[in-house]
Amino acid sequence: MTAETNTLPPITERAAPPATLTVPTAGGLTWRGATRDDVPVWLALRHHIARADAEPYVETFEEIDELFDGEWRDMSTDSLLGFSTDPADDGALVAWAQIECPPGDVTEVRAFCWGGVRPDRRGEGIGRELLAWEIGRARQMLAASGKDVPGRVAVFAEDDAPASKHRLYERAGLEVRRYYSDLARPLTGPGAQPVPDVPLAGSLRLVPWSTDLDEATRLAHNDAFRDHWGSQPQTHEQWTQRAGFAPEWSTLVIDSAPDVDALLASPDTDDATAAALRAGEPLVVGYQIAARYTEDFAVRGYSFGYTDILGARRAYRGRKAALATLAAGMRAFAADGMEYAVLDVDTANPSGANGLYASLGYTKTTGSRMYSIEL
Repeated sequence: MTAETNTLPPITERAAPPATLTVPTAGGLTWRGATRDDVPVWLALRHHIARADAEPYVETFEEIDELFDGEWRDMSTDSLLGFSTDPADDGALVAWAQIECPPGDVTEVRAFCWGGVRPDRRGEGIGRELLAWEIGRARQMLAASGKDVPGRVAVFAEDDAPASKHRLYERAGLEVRRYYSDLARPLTGPGAQPVPDVPLAGSLRLVPWSTDLDEATRLAHNDAFRDHWGSQPQTHEQWTQRAGFAPEWSTLVIDSAPDVDALLASPDTDDATAAALRAGEPLVVGYQIAARYTEDFAVRGYSFGYTDILGARRAYRGRKAALATLAAGMRAFAADGMEYAVLDVDTANPSGANGLYASLGYTKTTGSRMYSIEL
């Protein structure tokens, strides 16, 4: 815990949670928490909003259905669906909201808010009241976490989202904190650079992702992203929830003969990794976890493989472990006939990834930003 954290008032004070939440009254909708039976209509509304707002992706049934898994989630209290009461609208879903506090947060505690309103019902004040409910519930969840560390209420928006969405967030007291870029790189055609060969030195070996290496990969990810802004460790349950996961495209680098004594002596080696080393378990040092989003091919106008997460343990940076997995991933995409390789990156990534991606032929296609209230 940092000195700054030690001086903070308790999270219960900083979060200032409302005693009760005000359910929106604008639009004359009826409201309730989401259930798994709502997934089809929820998905249809999200697709409708995505088309109207020209979003560069669409949600999948699997992604929404997965929201009902996980002991840390309670959709009866942490989601809200608004249905029309107009007989001519046949009780259609008009608006939605969902809030989540990731359970693995340690050095800061975060509450992420998502929501949307059907385009033809915008301008009635539904979005403003729904966002107020989201922020109020987020404050309650942060206070209930009991984690007396810096807190954050966050939302995301595409850079070219309707101006009204950005104004809505700003008027609610949310400020832009971070920018992200979606990058794409052609794998075929005249503009495609050759995928580089990346030899690995010493005892490092490139291997395909496998179930028996997944926990070691989670530990590598938690180490790799420990110094990334806004990143927190992922629990085992969080890690295994990844709709769209494409194991056939995912690659790892392991150290087949790690210097266990040196790693155990390093103050940078976390307790979970130390325990794994003592137990003689495999050490994953680099990884590229890929996803397949077939529904997005028509939206983008091309097929692609998506690098969901990429990283290397901090003790192994400079040894090309992440680059080797990225190149292997691109080859796997191309072998399956994908036209592009795609990924998303924090524009202020501390590992120098932006320059690496540019050198490999990745260029920006779209951008997004995170708004937040810092507590």
